[in-house]
Amino acid sequence: MRIHIATDHAGLDLSHHLITHLRTAGHEVIDHGPTAYDALDDYPAFCINAAQATVDDLETGIEALGVVFGGSGNGEQMAANKVSGARAALVWNLSTARLAREHNDANVISIGAREHTIEEATSFIDAFIAEPFTDEERHVRRIRQLGEYERTGTIAGKNIDVDGK
Repeated sequence: MRIHIATDHAGLDLSHHLITHLRTAGHEVIDHGPTAYDALDDYPAFCINAAQATVDDLETGIEALGVVFGGSGNGEQMAANKVSGARAALVWNLSTARLAREHNDANVISIGAREHTIEEATSFIDAFIAEPFTDEERHVRRIRQLGEYERTGTIAGKNIDVDGK
């Protein structure tokens, strides 16, 4: 599987570890940066590039997932979710890692590098990669609704308040 990785300065040590770990496990890893420590770096472009590459690969039939992380993982998740077609999940334990894939077919995982040990974060990522999507109709329907809203700004028959009133 192809794995797209991005971080900021807070996750650089985790990034180096994961690249080696994932390649050893047989994955193709593409690092979207940063490559060197800079305390003032800006994570949005790194994470958006990783999420976009993940979505692009999936759309062309390449099996791929994205992994983004920073201090808390929150901003990185928000950045990744700006990409149309990205479903980035903030993960903080094994259960949320598995459920992100099983129920939400998340294609990007976000982790707070300052919130977990390297071993914990690695276990979350391994669980995320290993967990298949269930393909249950209720989950497929909900994901389809998210995509519809992303494309059109509404969900047919679901009373979305597009005017903010």
